[in-house]
Amino acid sequence: MRVLLSTYGTRGDVEPLVALAVQLQALGAQVRMCTPPDEEFTDRLAGLGIDAVPVGPPIRALMRGTTPPSPAELSRYRTELLDAQFDVLPSAAEGCDALVVAGLAQVAARSVAEAAGIPYVYVTYSAVNLPSPHHAPPPRPGWPEPADADNETRWELDAQRVDAQFREPLNGHRAALGLPPVAGVRDHVYSDQPWIAADPVLGPWPGGRGLEAVQTGAWTLVDERPLPADLVAFLAAGPPPVYVGFGSISPAPDIARWAVEVSRAGGHRVLVSRGWADLDLVHGQDDCFAIGDVNHQRLFRELAAVIHHGGAGTTQTAARAGVPQVVVPIRLADNPYWAGQVAARQVGAALDGPTATIESLTAAFETALAPGTRDRAKALGAEIRTDGATVAARLLLDSLGPAPHGVR
Repeated sequence: MRVLLSTYGTRGDVEPLVALAVQLQALGAQVRMCTPPDEEFTDRLAGLGIDAVPVGPPIRALMRGTTPPSPAELSRYRTELLDAQFDVLPSAAEGCDALVVAGLAQVAARSVAEAAGIPYVYVTYSAVNLPSPHHAPPPRPGWPEPADADNETRWELDAQRVDAQFREPLNGHRAALGLPPVAGVRDHVYSDQPWIAADPVLGPWPGGRGLEAVQTGAWTLVDERPLPADLVAFLAAGPPPVYVGFGSISPAPDIARWAVEVSRAGGHRVLVSRGWADLDLVHGQDDCFAIGDVNHQRLFRELAAVIHHGGAGTTQTAARAGVPQVVVPIRLADNPYWAGQVAARQVGAALDGPTATIESLTAAFETALAPGTRDRAKALGAEIRTDGATVAARLLLDSLGPAPHGVR
């Protein structure tokens, strides 16, 4: 049994599929995985014995631009990625028994699965990415959000924009494969039964639009890496610090600096995660410490609070650790959604990154550090599931029927 997995995005997009891949391997399946060609992804997969297939341009270079791409540039990137997928995925799918993809960027994948005659599964890491009258679609880069529109209207506009971007080139490729055209690209990509790889307590599917979504729980691997010795020494030298990190996102101007200032003003030591923005905010202060890529599962249990951008992985890791959160998202993808989930469950506070001030960040920090917030965060942490990738791997292999040579 061989499964092809595919995604395009940052570490937060890749790592959940890595977790699924490892669980599939544990059940006897072979795995091949399409990711951006960045060395950190190809090396990661090679170390786990996963066959890596690079697709598209390096994602880190796109994310580290000094200015955001223009709408025209984004449109070109999307079309070029679609073409790259049709160039690479058909050969990658050869000999595979199923294709599992994560993210709307995987526009070519279902057509490739149809042409190959293999099952297709679409996965999202947040319920907000699926159409529902209970929430608006997430912001998409380069597409302005409509003002004063209800959720249903927003979803209709979202579908129209996806069609305008992808329908003509997608149907051109489908015709070359001998496949009929599709009318609605977004719903074609999502399928009638998408999977949600998010915790059902922290981010439940509210239902809607006739979708029979399958929520497996978040896909995570147990991280066994020890913390670096110098970080362990810093943690042991004083009370629990506050973590400030924004992953692959470049935060709004001044946000990271304000987060450090607010934490120190509240009497807390600070850990600054450099991230892809290469934040450098320590400036020789004894109560601040800069870190690179470390084990968040282990680290977050030692903290007073986590200030971050609202990525699905960071939000769920902090929730599982039972630590209060301050989420300062930019208006992008599911970051505002996870900020809202944290605020709604009163396990932290949320701000709108582009309009945040040092005063509003101070108030949010005080809310997150209140004793009641910490108590609720600990209680939520005890409810977070840890078996999502295992559930998904078994569900996928069971759906494929008996495997040859006893593979399961």
